[in-house]
Amino acid sequence: MRVLVTGGTGFLGRHLVWRLNAAGHEVVFTGRDRRRASVVLAGVDRIECAVRSVEVAHGSSQAAAVLAEAAAGADAVIHCAALSSPWGPREAFEHANVDSTREVVEACRAERIPKLVHISTPSLYFDFRDRIGIREDEPLPPPVNDYARTKGIAERMVVASTIDSVIALRPRAIFGAWDETLLPRILRVARTARLPLMRGGCSLIDLTYVDNVVDAVMLALEADLERAVVNVSNGEPIPVHALFAKLANAFGVTLRVRRVPYPVVDAIATVLECVGRARPGWEPPITRYSAGLLAYSQTLDLTRARELLGYAPRIALDVGLARTAAWFTAQGRGLE
Repeated sequence: MRVLVTGGTGFLGRHLVWRLNAAGHEVVFTGRDRRRASVVLAGVDRIECAVRSVEVAHGSSQAAAVLAEAAAGADAVIHCAALSSPWGPREAFEHANVDSTREVVEACRAERIPKLVHISTPSLYFDFRDRIGIREDEPLPPPVNDYARTKGIAERMVVASTIDSVIALRPRAIFGAWDETLLPRILRVARTARLPLMRGGCSLIDLTYVDNVVDAVMLALEADLERAVVNVSNGEPIPVHALFAKLANAFGVTLRVRRVPYPVVDAIATVLECVGRARPGWEPPITRYSAGLLAYSQTLDLTRARELLGYAPRIALDVGLARTAAWFTAQGRGLE
């Protein structure tokens, strides 16, 4: 199978390129960073699989043409390219999440590509309250930020398209080797300050080891489904305070915490967001969304993943954390 992976130089995208290559598929990926593209290419056997990288500025006048060229002859597309951030210019989210998805849908139509696996997000569910066992068919709340808003538009776009088969996956809090956001951000705080425990640190958080997400994507590629939206996680919800302890143990960090009233953190984040809107280019150190993710429980129901895809998390949370810590140590990648 010839597969196009958009965002192939990103965290999840590079893992997908490598797995597809190892499985014997012909892979082409797009990305916007030549340096990262060279790293991805170094991880594949170019004798068995033809892989090429293409620089794409999503939303630019050249993007559609470059994407169409990359999509030529593809049997399937995995759309990973996106701007995943709690803060940023509205236009940046529009270009990276909406325009790029429109280009992918058009490329699939023009090249008559029958299968699209779209990487969506469970941020669509978040609404500043505890939610346990969220199902995919539950009504979605109003988006909490531009990231959730534009990813929601993108997901609706692919589901409404005329592509023969569309599977949108909503993976929760991905971590693993090459992660530059989730765990590194928490650990950088842990090394320099006390980690905040809001609402007693008892809120449940659902993480997903990157290899498990890749498993879900590979299953989606093979699934005979016309339309589906599917949750993905490790299926091991854990209280925030227990997660902090596991991270400290795995990465050899002294765990220091402080209990902070959530309303205080929320008020501070609200003020910082106001400052951020008045100072373009400045990102608040904490947003209401970021604080809320650690203050409120959010766990996913995996019934659809099991029944439609045959998905079962293969790598347990503790194993994933140990592998991630070992990788960072082996790479000499600091988290300071």
